Order: sequence, then C-alpha cells, then structure tokens
Amino acid sequence: MADTGFLPKEKIKEFLEALSKDTVVYVPTKEGETAAFKVYSPDAEICLDRPANIPPKSVIYPQCETLLSFEYKKTDPDDPKKMAVEVRAETNYPKAVIFGCRPCDAKGFAIYDRVFLDTDTADPYYREHREKTTIISLACEAPFAGCFCVAVGGGPADTAGSDVLMTEVDKGYYLEALTEKGRAALSVPVIEDGASYKAAAEKIKTEARAKVKNPFPADATEKVSPKLFDTDEFWQQVTNKCVSCGACTYLCPTCYCFNITDEQALSKGERIRTWDACMFRHFTLEASGHNPRPTKSRRFRNRVGHKFSYYPEKYNGAIACCGCGRCIRYCPVSVDISEVVGYLKDPKQDPATWVATNTKAVKDGSL
Repeated sequence: MADTGFLPKEKIKEFLEALSKDTVVYVPTKEGETAAFKVYSPDAEICLDRPANIPPKSVIYPQCETLLSFEYKKTDPDDPKKMAVEVRAETNYPKAVIFGCRPCDAKGFAIYDRVFLDTDTADPYYREHREKTTIISLACEAPFAGCFCVAVGGGPADTAGSDVLMTEVDKGYYLEALTEKGRAALSVPVIEDGASYKAAAEKIKTEARAKVKNPFPADATEKVSPKLFDTDEFWQQVTNKCVSCGACTYLCPTCYCFNITDEQALSKGERIRTWDACMFRHFTLEASGHNPRPTKSRRFRNRVGHKFSYYPEKYNGAIACCGCGRCIRYCPVSVDISEVVGYLKDPKQDPATWVATNTKAVKDGSL
C-alpha cells in the first residue's frame, strides 16, 4: 500500500463512492449557509473551501448514544415479587470515514483519546468508534476568522489524530497516509501516484503556517498565570456579555463533558449518554440545590481552566484546545477565548491593573 497519492478534483465523488461500498462516509455538506458532516450521497454539495460550522466529533463521540438497554423480568411464577434484570450492551458499529475535516478537528480526537482510551478503564463505545473510523483531513491554505492553532501546538497541516492528510495542489489533492488505516484508504484505484506533488504540497503547508497569527504574548509562560486566573473581577468582566448559550462547547472539537440518564417505560429502559456543557447553570447543580459554580463567570473560568491548566497538568502539558476558532466565529456576542488566554499567559500582567484599564472597554462592548 502506498504512503502518498494524488486525488484529482474531478474524481472526488468517484473516490467517495468507492469508499462508500463498505463504509459509512461522512463529508462536510452545505445546507444553506451552514456546513455540517453528513452521510455522503451523490447529490451532496461538498464544502471543502472552508471549515464546516460543526465539527465531525459526533461521528466518533455521538451527541446522544445508548450505552445499554435493560429489562426487568419475573423469574418465579410462584413469587411475583422476584425479578431479574436483563442487560444488553451492543457496540457493533459499522466502519466509517470522515472526509474533509480540518487538522484541528482531527486533533480534537487525539485530545479525546487521552481521556477515553489512555486509561485503565478505556471506554468501549468510544474505542470501537475510533478504531473503525478513518479520518481524512484537509490542510488549510490560510487561517479563517478566529483561528489560532499555532498558539496551542497545532498548525494548518497538523497530523495529530488524522489517518490521511490532504493538501490542495494544482488540479487536485496530494495525499499522505499517516497510519495503516490511511494506507488502506489510499489503495482505492482512483488514487494516482503523488510523488511529483510532494514539493508543492510542502511549500503550501509552510506558507500556510506563516499566515496564522499567535494571539499569545511572545514571552508567554507555558501555563496561565495563577495570579490573574484567580481574580474574580477579571472573569466577571470578560463574561459580562456572555449569554450562556453553550454554543462554544457544542461547536468545540475538544469539549467532551456528558450526562448519563436512565430512560425507563414500565419494565424496559435504556441508559443514554448525551453531551452536556459546563457553561450551563445546571451542569454543576447538586440535588441539594447547592451549585459550586452558580455564575457564568465561574463557569467560564472553569472552561478556560480545564483547557489551559487542568488538562495540561494531567496530560504532560497537552492543551485541550485545538485553536479552531469556532467558539469565536459563532459566539453571538463575540467572546474571544484566545484574547482571554492571551491576558492569562502574559507574565507581566497585573490583575488589578488589567481590571482598572479594561472596565470601560468591557462595558462599552469593545473588549
């Protein structure tokens, strides 16, 4: 199996149809002004000119997933009170391909892997989805609004989490297989030899990386400044305009918070896992009525803290953010997480000074 290849633009659908013969193929599909990952169909309008509005994380980490089903059954005809519980858990998922996601989207799965796989109790549902899914990502030629992937250790051609990396070149795409699953994808007959396109692809990737801005200070420390991180006034000001809609978490390729509920009707039921969001008030609401994070400022502090402090501390410095910029592009009130973290990473920043000098900017909406 080849390590590289070339896919002519006019043969994209032929390639996808070949993959669809034995896998479920997800492609970024335009629906009006929005692009989201849908199962491929010949009449789909594929969106490769920009990142999809919604990342493909639901392919491997479904937004709503049945973990098991259960049924109560009577076991003794002479004693109607005796019951047994029959539990069924199935993970026989079909093979899948994610085609045309961005490197930041693929990197999100690498961030998930540490949580769901690199542990003594690996999640069997996530594991099977992950093992059966091939990720073919498309390198970015230029940054999009809000992008800051280079600031969090990534880049427009980052390979983390991908099985194949595509780079758009003249009349087609240069393909690099990064894993065995990727090599298998390149074995489709429609793929041509790509050796002659390697130099052009490398040039494009180098130029693209130079175009991405790093919003963090040049002399920034590795982690956020604890002194500023613990300043309540700072968080109150940067979240004054936040409406707690949760869009930033649901559109994030690296957010993985979930809730588990048992849905039962009479003697049968299901245990269901669904996405949740730390920006929602009820996320930490306890049965007693106490909420340790009752305000949006504390919830946003936790969200930023998890990505840029707690997760790095647990996973050897890895940041739980891929810099895709979706939470910035699609925030209805333009809260900019990269700007907030930029302040936190500034070793010369003093909390009291920041609050004093930015109060007016926050109030008039210019921050």
